[in-house]
Amino acid sequence: MPGLQLMDTTIRDGQQSLWATRMQLGDMLPILPKMDKVGYWAIEAWGGATFDTCLRFLDENPWERLRSIKRLTPNTDLSMLTRGQNLVGYKHYSKDIINRFTACAKKNGVQVFRVFDALNDIRNVIDSAEAVKACGGWFEPAISYTVSPVHTLDAYIEYAQQLKDLGADSIAIKDMAGMLTPYRTERLVSVLNAEVGLPVHLHCHYVGGMAPTNILKAAEAGVAVADTASAPLAFGNSHPAVETVVAALRESKYDTGYDIDLLFEIADYWEEVRKRGHYNRGVTSLAHMKVFSHQVPGGMMSNLVAQLEIQKATDRLDEVLVEIPKVRAEVGYPPLVTPMSQIVGTQAVLNVLTGSRWSIVSKEMKDYLCGYYGKAPGPIDPDVFKKVVGASDSVLPPDVSPAALVTTTYDEVAEEIGDLAQSEEDVLMYALFPNEARNYLSKHRATEKVEFLLENESNQTKEDDYVDISQIRELAKVVEDSGVGEITVEEDGMRISIRMPGAAPAASAAAAPVAAAAPAAQPAAAPAAAPAAEEDSRPANWVKVSAPMVGTFYAAPAPGEPAFVKVGDEVAAGETLCIVEAMKLMNEIGAPQMGIVREICVEDASPVEYGTALFYIEPYREADAGEGA
Repeated sequence: MPGLQLMDTTIRDGQQSLWATRMQLGDMLPILPKMDKVGYWAIEAWGGATFDTCLRFLDENPWERLRSIKRLTPNTDLSMLTRGQNLVGYKHYSKDIINRFTACAKKNGVQVFRVFDALNDIRNVIDSAEAVKACGGWFEPAISYTVSPVHTLDAYIEYAQQLKDLGADSIAIKDMAGMLTPYRTERLVSVLNAEVGLPVHLHCHYVGGMAPTNILKAAEAGVAVADTASAPLAFGNSHPAVETVVAALRESKYDTGYDIDLLFEIADYWEEVRKRGHYNRGVTSLAHMKVFSHQVPGGMMSNLVAQLEIQKATDRLDEVLVEIPKVRAEVGYPPLVTPMSQIVGTQAVLNVLTGSRWSIVSKEMKDYLCGYYGKAPGPIDPDVFKKVVGASDSVLPPDVSPAALVTTTYDEVAEEIGDLAQSEEDVLMYALFPNEARNYLSKHRATEKVEFLLENESNQTKEDDYVDISQIRELAKVVEDSGVGEITVEEDGMRISIRMPGAAPAASAAAAPVAAAAPAAQPAAAPAAAPAAEEDSRPANWVKVSAPMVGTFYAAPAPGEPAFVKVGDEVAAGETLCIVEAMKLMNEIGAPQMGIVREICVEDASPVEYGTALFYIEPYREADAGEGA
């Protein structure tokens, strides 16, 4: 039995912190058998942002990713990170969904469930605790560690006792921002061991450079497990390198017993992947060292930089880092971990980009201030609360758990997605990320139908006939995207028709298909706009409402719900006109002044650039009231 056990974070938190979670399954599979031989306590393989990015960016099925990893790591437990009541999403889900998701994750290969709540609100952990225990998983709740006037050692011990009462098998210290110092670490681990008595697992990001020393002091204080990553995905925003920690502990009573030559073989593989993908190494810069001021976690920092690049505002990173602690203090010192890191970070970005603090507020920030994410750790600035929430009657009473308000059942979700979902996993995918799951399932179901049709028609194809399958798949995508229903291509006596389910047969198989297919070769069109007057012909008094960021325009609060406004509606100053989704948050765009909506310039669910015209509003005049009376 090794003196100190390690969990490998390379393929989950390591790549999330350094590569913005863009590592593909194909990059993982070849090296997994060697990782399985190391003897890790566990491999963190799933959860966090990996579920989201599989669908949103990588065109991968997150469930298939989990199964594939488990097939190649039969000797090592797999761990996943869940956000308590948020699971792997960014909002609360019902107990029914949590139970189903957790059981399905266990069935597909997860053994260790690290569960945290961004606010350390025990109410947001209860359902996950019960679900993990019910399916026989290892329940490892985490303390979200941060530094503030309200986060004291006594508060952490009290929370750990509450987690123990829920049936914890071990307790994790989740230092996502790298705020721990060696002697803080030693003290916290020692007190947890003495007063709580469960195995302690240290999760400490490198960031400011103290993490390796933190692990050494934690080992001396009796920590059971620590997190590390393979060197090419270590350091910087990520974790300490496993090679460093293993070498440092050799010939001590904390010796891991791991084969360091095997670890370097694994590191050589990841280094080639890093070079091939043109990813930067984890490096601690001056901005990282300032973590002891801004407290931005590693994963949040890399995503923040990526989002500022999208907004074409990377030159304003320093301003955002100064703004983050101000926003955090104003909203009660929440630990900067998902989803609070996104909520606070995005608000800081909005405050900086707009030049007017708290003029645009995401729906998520408003919900947090109203108590729908849980109890704020500290007092909220009354001026900010008044500006964002005002006299709203939607503030949640402190004795009401936000989890109790979410009652959507699995069966209701299954009915909503309908036949597009063909398994429990598909339904759960849709429950967590409706838009992304629908897009993914629609695309892949269409591909499956094309392959099925080709298989059925194969007996009617002569041996010397040649069919370019990739071309047919591209045509299938054209059919799906264009909505024409059917495309027929005829060449050298070979006729291929691709028709989507429910579409009527095409009346002609000649010119129309070619015309339909032509747009596929053109560059992606600019965001579609509703028919509108030319810029010069609009009345001079109309006020343009522009997109304050790069994102996606949504006309309604949710799919299937009525639009916020339509042309001709009278709106009050500050009234929500639309949502622009950016940085994974739904940012409500308000009317700059009282008036009448005269033009909606963008179609629903269209991408928008910074400065894109969204609406034109005619300022409200007193005379208008008389006209409508």
